Amino acid sequence: MNAYFQLDDNIIHLNHAAVAPWPVVTRDAVIAFARENTSIGSQNYDQWMKTEQQLKQKLVQLINAESTDEIAILKNTSEGLSLIAQGLHFDAGDNIVIPAEEFPSNKVVWQALETQGVDVRLVPVQDTDEPEQALIDAMDEHTRLLSCSSVQYAQGLRLDLNLIGQACKRNDTLFCVDAIQSLGAIAFDAQACHADFVVADGHKWMCAPEGTALFYCRKEVQEQLQLRQYGWHMLKDAFDFAHQHSEIQIAENAQRFESGSPNMMGIAALNASLALLLDIGIEKIQQKVIENADHLIDQLRSLPDITILTPTAQNRYAGIVTFQKNSVDNVKLYQHLQDNDVICAYRGDGIRFSPHFHTSTQDIDKALNIVSKFAD
Repeated sequence: MNAYFQLDDNIIHLNHAAVAPWPVVTRDAVIAFARENTSIGSQNYDQWMKTEQQLKQKLVQLINAESTDEIAILKNTSEGLSLIAQGLHFDAGDNIVIPAEEFPSNKVVWQALETQGVDVRLVPVQDTDEPEQALIDAMDEHTRLLSCSSVQYAQGLRLDLNLIGQACKRNDTLFCVDAIQSLGAIAFDAQACHADFVVADGHKWMCAPEGTALFYCRKEVQEQLQLRQYGWHMLKDAFDFAHQHSEIQIAENAQRFESGSPNMMGIAALNASLALLLDIGIEKIQQKVIENADHLIDQLRSLPDITILTPTAQNRYAGIVTFQKNSVDNVKLYQHLQDNDVICAYRGDGIRFSPHFHTSTQDIDKALNIVSKFAD
């Protein structure tokens, strides 16, 4: 697996839940794109457009969308969530249900609607045995939308999206999934979970650069989103510059959400990363991700003075494992790990490790050895 990546020998990268390293094929795609621009400029722009469509096809495969008509490529997850929040019509008295522990991107966009009389219901899910039921019970006939992360960013709780999506469908509630902590690591099925919206930047488990993101909008709900930003790329005949009429003719598919010029270098990079992941197979990658998480949990349990914060029940975790060392200042422990080339994060009051499919158990054990020996 390590043949796909060329991290320096001293680097132990356990931070795919933040910003992942690029695989070699992605580096090569960016270098090739840069060389092409240096030597012939945009002569091959038609090929760049084909790469854009290839990426959309890969994203269809990745999340089991119906077609590329439901896929737009945006800048980041926050842009996609904002597009939904500002595009949907809300009446005073409507409510939105989200987990209380959500990453700020999937919280602040909804809380901004409170000035319109929208009630944002923050439901604690981290310390309950039935987090899905807690979210479902918070819905009523005025729940316009439920939005949640597929995997919670801080302590790694993995939600049963199918169960939540079925409840949303019964309640006539729109379902939005921030899938940034699972796409590229865990299999995802937009049809099975009845998702209306799926958003995810490519720089975490999809192992691509920041600045290029999936935006999925189910065909039947696309016209429910009022457009708040406009540009040439969203038009029905975007490249017919000479014959565009004074009347705005918006694209009739998800291209309507792509207002301006695409990030062609980011598209080339994400296309290369997803080509690798899909060629290996998401199911195979998921198996290895869970095996690494299992190994990490087992080893942490064998260490004294450790509290595992991530839920460890079957199907309740993905690639994130967060823990505390009880007798030390964990912020200092985090800094010590960073100083010793263990790339990780301090999240949810603990140390967050997030190994991917290519991470070796030897590297995980080396990192845990540093944890074990650390004292203030």
